[in-house]
Amino acid sequence: MDEGTERAADASGSGSGPRAASTDAATEAFVAHRNLLFTVAYEMLGSAADAEDVLQETWLRWAGVDQTTVRDPRAFLVRVTTRQALTRLRTLRRRKESYVGPWLPEPLLTAPDVAEDIELADSVSMAMLLVLETLAPTERAVFVLREVFDLGYDEIAQAVDKSAAAVRQIAHRSRAHVAARRPREVVSPAQTRGVLAAFQQAVATGDLQRLLDMIAPDVVLLTDGGGVVRAALEPVVGAHLVADVLRRIGTATLRPAQVNGHPALIVLTGGAIDTVLAVRLEGGLIAGLYAVRNPEKLSRIDRETAVAR
Repeated sequence: MDEGTERAADASGSGSGPRAASTDAATEAFVAHRNLLFTVAYEMLGSAADAEDVLQETWLRWAGVDQTTVRDPRAFLVRVTTRQALTRLRTLRRRKESYVGPWLPEPLLTAPDVAEDIELADSVSMAMLLVLETLAPTERAVFVLREVFDLGYDEIAQAVDKSAAAVRQIAHRSRAHVAARRPREVVSPAQTRGVLAAFQQAVATGDLQRLLDMIAPDVVLLTDGGGVVRAALEPVVGAHLVADVLRRIGTATLRPAQVNGHPALIVLTGGAIDTVLAVRLEGGLIAGLYAVRNPEKLSRIDRETAVAR
């Protein structure tokens, strides 16, 4: 639980007797499923801060439930989390319409073992989260719950307030939509690390030709400054334009990291985190770069965030 949830649990669990025992059981169940609930909310929202808010709202509802009436705590908690995330997702979509420049998901520093779960790593990758942004809210919820967490249609139907038949149709439609837009090949973490190591060296030395040899001719660079720090307001497309931007990193320190289940680079200036740079590879070349510079999205990148299926 986060600090806010812990305070709520402490306050509601003071004393002894049946009520305290019920609160202890509620707390234990919530803690047991917290990483799963966070991942559901994050994959639906692309924002860790909003996912944490959703978990706080889920906890408040869960703490007020008579535990003896809940047959499956995991299913109940996923259902509440999904509904809360859907409500917030619709608000976020309106907020993103006025966002300054490209919007990118909030990057997460993840443990190395996340990369070992290929499906989980793929589902939280920058590239996949951007594909999920193209789905309508209910389609996104159905896709995440079905394709990532393998929930049954009846269970998903309860979470999104649709019939099981409707959920099947939505799942089919969203699956086809994502398949047409997701990265075309699976790249191993080892291959990505190798490319990033060479990329890091080329950027550090300002070797333009080496950079051009590593990036695809139609490479796309997205930079998210949120209107707070300097960033390109439109996608930068083409090898020479992107290489020119990358050379401006200059004397900054580039530190390898595991971000959203994949190898990435953290750019530091003056010892402070300036940018998180994730990449997408195709055919051994860098086809996409995602540079998150908005300070509001970098507050968690100094500590690992647990994600789970």
